Amino acid sequence: MAALPTPSVPAIAARHRGLNRAEICDQNFVEFVRDWQGEAAERPQPQAPVLPGGACRAADFVELFESQLISRHLDLMARVLRVRNKVFYTIGSSGHEGNALVARLTRHTDPAFLHYRSGAFMAERFRKLPGLDPIMDSALSFAASQDDPASGGRHKVWGSKPLWVLPQTSTIASHLPKALGTAIAIEQARRIGHTLPVPSDSIAICSFGDASSNHATAQTAFNAAAWTAYQKLPAPVLFVCEDNGIGISVKTPDGWIARNFAERRDLDYFYADGLDLAEGYAGVERAVEHCRRTRRPTFLHLRTTRIMGHAGTDFEIEWRSVEELVQVEAGDPLLRSAAIALASGLYTRESLLALYEDIRARCFAAAEEADRRPKLTALADVIAPLAPYSPEAVAAEAARSADEARRAAVFGGADKLPERLPPRHLAIQINQALHDLFCKYPDALLFGEDVAQKGGVYTVTKGLHKAFKGARVFNTLLDETTILGLAQGYATMGMLPLPEIQYLAYFHNACDQIRGEAASLQFFSNGQYRNPMVVRIAGLGYQKGFGGHFHNDNSITALRDIPGLVVGCPSRGDDAATMLRTLAALARVDGRVSVFLEPIALYMTKDLHEAGDGQWLFPYPAPDQAMALGEGRVYAPEAEDLVIFTYGNGVPMSLRAAREIQARHGWQVRVVDLRWLVPLNEAYVAEQARSARRILVVDEGRHSAGVGEGVITAIVEAGLGAVPLRRVVGVDTYTPLAGAALLVLPGDADIVAAADTLA
Repeated sequence: MAALPTPSVPAIAARHRGLNRAEICDQNFVEFVRDWQGEAAERPQPQAPVLPGGACRAADFVELFESQLISRHLDLMARVLRVRNKVFYTIGSSGHEGNALVARLTRHTDPAFLHYRSGAFMAERFRKLPGLDPIMDSALSFAASQDDPASGGRHKVWGSKPLWVLPQTSTIASHLPKALGTAIAIEQARRIGHTLPVPSDSIAICSFGDASSNHATAQTAFNAAAWTAYQKLPAPVLFVCEDNGIGISVKTPDGWIARNFAERRDLDYFYADGLDLAEGYAGVERAVEHCRRTRRPTFLHLRTTRIMGHAGTDFEIEWRSVEELVQVEAGDPLLRSAAIALASGLYTRESLLALYEDIRARCFAAAEEADRRPKLTALADVIAPLAPYSPEAVAAEAARSADEARRAAVFGGADKLPERLPPRHLAIQINQALHDLFCKYPDALLFGEDVAQKGGVYTVTKGLHKAFKGARVFNTLLDETTILGLAQGYATMGMLPLPEIQYLAYFHNACDQIRGEAASLQFFSNGQYRNPMVVRIAGLGYQKGFGGHFHNDNSITALRDIPGLVVGCPSRGDDAATMLRTLAALARVDGRVSVFLEPIALYMTKDLHEAGDGQWLFPYPAPDQAMALGEGRVYAPEAEDLVIFTYGNGVPMSLRAAREIQARHGWQVRVVDLRWLVPLNEAYVAEQARSARRILVVDEGRHSAGVGEGVITAIVEAGLGAVPLRRVVGVDTYTPLAGAALLVLPGDADIVAAADTLA
């Protein structure tokens, strides 16, 4: 790249007194163009290279440069209008305007997961479809207007449904796993006969900063991509590392990105200069073409810089020297683009300054108009896309049975259909329900650690791989973040993923893939994008002869805190089958993200009171039966002396305890199995509590932040706080090994003892 003139030190010093860096960068551009003394070539034809021997044609350059200018003036506008409370976001794209090249050389049907410095990318991608306005759409987002077509005013996001840009809020590497998942899903569709919403040769684009590349979640995605490519499986993801050399205030060592990524054998490395449109064009073009043609994960190292600080609140002059800032600002890519525009004869000084000021005026006019547009002022409007629920449609979908002949073929004959077999235990009925779902939904996929040929560590998925083959039931590498990233990719491409997390404790490693990514997408896209999935998680306590805190994890607090998530927890096999049907219907109809929490200790449980009584075996429900969201199960509904609220392992414990309590106190005991833990059906809890003379809440989770707290709150807020009440709950500790586990988990005797205190 040719050297650019640097403003003189006296001029810099004068500007430093009373001007912020945004104003300096603005003036730098104006003065650079105004004072340019170079010799202009004859204006090139549109299809001619903008510079001799280059790959970038004049027509490409003109539009790319305009996209850069749009991005820059959106940044400048945001800095000015933020102090007037007309704009609410100032993380800018200045210095990263070269990412317009990536938008230029990809398609609008290539799903894109973008870094927050993607203003120029968006301005350029807007050209792909007629009738869209990058300035007005962006201004509406900056202003948090309800008319914002990306998020409906919920956040400043780069996103567009028609342009296949899925909204990202704070992209510190958390979007990389789902970008890889989307790339793999594009290829998987062909293997299962699924019709994609994008062309079959699409690629997934994922941009991020050099600092973010060091994040554990990013490294997870790079490793999983290489692991996939190593096995010669296609994964057409274009990782775009926009290397500006700094993360907020922490500098990236010179040469680190190239050293770290250039020689990874299964992550194909390309470099392009994003500070120079003419120079960088060919490098970006090569990377995009390679990714699309080879279907291999591709790493594009795009050189950028960062001017005007991390955000409007970042006063760099307080921690960086003036000399360093001047050097950074002299590398402004817009100055280089201006030099090319003037030297090539595409613009005169006067015409370029006129264009610059025209775009400035358009950005400010759009911002003022956006400020006049309505904002979100009602709670109902804010949360409308968070957790959509269509009860009638969900019920109809859940009750829709798979083709009878298909079911008979999968289960081995009409006489082998599970509803015609004797009562069975929980693990078997989950397995049968999964077979049914796979018959019903040809695009259902089940994946995770050990789920295929082995059938899971508890054989819950046994036989699925044989019945539906490896394209639909398959093992993944041992990484929960990747598993949930894959699930999001498959969901984005219109499939129905049923990922398995082997143990509840393992979910915590990857919680943000659900909390920050999957469950937030409908909210931040105003319902335009969604991540329908059913995440199966084996968990809770009471395993015998096996355990410790990883395999007896009884904490579901992290799940309860995720907005929009649905969590169901069956205690018996027939409930598991009908609950799974409803969860799949919620995913299909309303795009919901849900967790099916499977109590490990109840997988093989057959008896309730005495060995051999078979009272925890139940018939398989007919395939047209389903469980309504929020509906509990009540044992002894007429009993009022004592009502016990519980779930999971607490259900058989409470039923056993109820018999002892009745013998000791003569009370009739009602046991309420909540079944649905998130969202907790508070009205249902209050309804069951209203007739109770005494209440026990049996929560196998921990004392703090467990389900029991929600149950008690619902009772008290319903005005029933005067009813005598006790809680039986686990201890705030990790679960120890062997018999010591029963010291920290509630048991039958604890329930009876708590009832004694209410006598």
